[in-house]
This record gives sequence, structure tokens and C-alpha cells, in this order.
Amino acid sequence: MPRRLFLACLLALAGCTGSGASGPVAQPPGAPESTRTGVLATAAAALQRDAPVSNLDVYLVGFHPMRDHPDKQMEAHHFCHVVNEDLMQCALFDGNTRSANLTGLEFIVSARLFATLPPAERGYWHPHNAEILSGQLVAPGIPAAAEHALMASKMNSYGKTWHVWDTATDSLPLGPPHLAWSFNREGEARPGLVEARDRRMGIDTAARRRAREDLRALARPQHGVDALRGRFGRPTEPIPGVAAAR
Repeated sequence: MPRRLFLACLLALAGCTGSGASGPVAQPPGAPESTRTGVLATAAAALQRDAPVSNLDVYLVGFHPMRDHPDKQMEAHHFCHVVNEDLMQCALFDGNTRSANLTGLEFIVSARLFATLPPAERGYWHPHNAEILSGQLVAPGIPAAAEHALMASKMNSYGKTWHVWDTATDSLPLGPPHLAWSFNREGEARPGLVEARDRRMGIDTAARRRAREDLRALARPQHGVDALRGRFGRPTEPIPGVAAAR
């Protein structure tokens, strides 16, 4: 069985079991679902089974600062489809329960595909090595060995992410979409952001970071590492293994 298919099977079987539930941040305004709407939804779920969302079987949780507003930071629950070894596409939510709100989308490409992009296009794609090596990006609810293999496969990858709804501040998706970025130095995440996720979901970011020290050998310098350096208003420190491409 190909490695990608093996990982996808493991993740699909595991789903979110064993990981802490994380409910939606916002409760949008609107009338309660009517009986008629509920019946229609149930019928649709029974009959419309061959849908793209049925392939969103890889679950990741990480954090995004906005490229133009680094102080605006979001916890992002990714539900992704592995298109092939070089491309994943993800729907982003503010939680992992049925009532979670859709907040954005992310495309993830390998270093090989990133290298084919025009220079101007590369400015939209954030690097992933720091998210992985810091332990902040996690795949809850699957065996540690499977998560480690998944993170190894995403070393040196890049993501293009647009957030359309900050449910922490807005009751509805307002304004233009925001291009999101990644944290690339210790101290860039606002105090308490990662810790709150860990408490709520039973995650030990520090333990994951230690378990991934061997992945530093895979890391190559990446574009975009210094894009937000010095814009967080507090001291930051390098993450071992994370380097900026020159």
C-alpha cells in the first residue's frame, strides 16, 4: 500500500477519536433550525453521499497569524483531503464538533511544487517547518507513529491560507478575506494561545516538540520565515532547525 494511502486510512479510521472536543468559538445569529430544514438535511445526508466533503479525512490543528495583521491570531482546525503526494486541500473551522463554523481554507503544497511557482505567487505561501518542529501543528487522535510520519511528510511544505471569518470577534463573516501566515519564531504566538488549546484538547505541545527533534535533519531553509519577524511587539527567539532561504 502506498505510504500516502496508508496514512489516509489510519487517519480516516481514527478520525477525531481520542482527541479533546473543541466547540465553536461563535454562535451565529439566526432562527433555530426548523423541522422542515432538519428533515431536508437528513434526507440529503442519506442520498448525497458522493460528496467532496466525504474525503476530508485528515484532521490537523494549528495556529495562524494574519499576514497584514500579525496581532490577529486564530486557532485553525483543518479537515483535509490528500489529493496526491504534493497537494492537500483543507477546509478550516473554529472547532472540531458538528456545530463548528467554517472560517477559511488552506492549500498545502510540497517544496517541489512550491519551486514551480512564479516569484510573485510565492509571497502568498507560508512555510511549515516551524509549525511542525515547534510541536504547535498536531494531528489529534491518531497513533504517535502515524502522526510522526505525517509530520515528516509535510516538512519543507508550504500553505496558502485565506481566513474569511474571525469568530472570536465577529458574529458573522465580515469584510474581506485575510491572507494567513505561520509562526516562525518562539514568542510570536500571543501568550496563552497555544496553552489554551492544549488544556482544552489534552495536547502536550512540548512533548510533541521533543518527539520531532529528529525531523530537524529533514529541514531545508524556507521562503517566508522572516516575513513577520519583529512585528509582534515582544521578544522572540529562533526555533532550532528553522532557517530562512536567501
